[in-house]
Amino acid sequence: MNFEIPFGKQLISLSMPDTNIINFKCRDNKGSSPKEEQDLIIGALKNPLSSQSLADLAYRKKDVCLLVSDITRPCPSYKFLPYLVKELKDADASSIKIVFGLGIHRSHTREEQIKLVGAKIAEEYKLIDFDKNKCRHIGSTSYGTPVELSQEVINSDFIIATGNIEYHYFAGYSGGAKALMPGVCSYNSVCANHSMMLEEPARAGKFAGNPVRQDIEEAGRMAQIDFIFNVILDDSKKIIGAVAGKSNEALLAGISIYDWLYEISSAEKADIVITSAGGYPKDINLYQAQKALENVKDIVKDGGIIILAAECTEGFGEDKFAEWMQEARDFEGLFKKIRQKFVLGGHKAVAVSKLLTRARAILYSNFDNTTTDNMGFEKIDDIQAFINGKLRENKNLRIAVVPNGRFIKYC
Repeated sequence: MNFEIPFGKQLISLSMPDTNIINFKCRDNKGSSPKEEQDLIIGALKNPLSSQSLADLAYRKKDVCLLVSDITRPCPSYKFLPYLVKELKDADASSIKIVFGLGIHRSHTREEQIKLVGAKIAEEYKLIDFDKNKCRHIGSTSYGTPVELSQEVINSDFIIATGNIEYHYFAGYSGGAKALMPGVCSYNSVCANHSMMLEEPARAGKFAGNPVRQDIEEAGRMAQIDFIFNVILDDSKKIIGAVAGKSNEALLAGISIYDWLYEISSAEKADIVITSAGGYPKDINLYQAQKALENVKDIVKDGGIIILAAECTEGFGEDKFAEWMQEARDFEGLFKKIRQKFVLGGHKAVAVSKLLTRARAILYSNFDNTTTDNMGFEKIDDIQAFINGKLRENKNLRIAVVPNGRFIKYC
């Protein structure tokens, strides 16, 4: 069987004997929607869930804020923003601004902002990177999370949250109010919310009962998100589904579609799992690419191997994550450390460290040998050669290939 694994802006070609490959059961054939992307976008806006139309809701609003994804996300905002803006123009909205939900990520260059929203939108509307130093406290959730929200967002009288829906290893799913929390909330807010990732229900594909996700939902209600627009993507980042309307209801409808497309199962575990974060921009750094490891971890046997292909042109992507990853081989030490004081960035190192207690992690990336070894991974320079060697050692190896680990949920 032949496979193509995304890596940066390229594809890695692999070939393995059919008899060694584990075949997954899927709820759908994952084929792209027969509808054109623009038809899906227009259809979602014409049929908002549990909501009036965007044009009716936003009628003559003075300050509309569109929350959009940052450069580390695959969401093709430039594809749907013109349609949302048209609705807002029809509503006679007098001022429209676009705020990038950076969370704790780095700021954008102007070129990156333009790439994310498209040249025409960038020329006509104000583009704002979220500034974590300009937040205001609006209250606390029932989980005790302080909601310290961007002043740009608070000062708006109409909030639209956009993004794409996919599995998130402890928030359950992206999309919906996640554009607001953590997208445009302070470090304190994000830290308090993410600290609940240590609880058992905080896992990929779980919405109800997931404390991280439900905390996000509460923050969205407190901030009074007026409308959401979320898309579902295929492996090539094409829009194959779209939902719009009231925050919770539209998100749940999108989640149902997403699960139908991307839940997988099998009757056996793998000796070796080969996966990627989906290529650029999701493998721009290890901070983002790590999520693919979490999504495939249950496919591998105890003592098995996970190979992650992630270019990581920007290295670790976060300073605390880089620092804590130096201790990744000591799970008990890291877990005790984060229990004593939750540290953003450190939380992802703890997840990696836990994985390393039951499987070997091999990295195909831009990291050098020393850096890779220091974080508890093993480096390889040729995935095909590595697999060929393992098959010569054991011709009965069971291999699972998940080209885009960001998308799937194994159950």
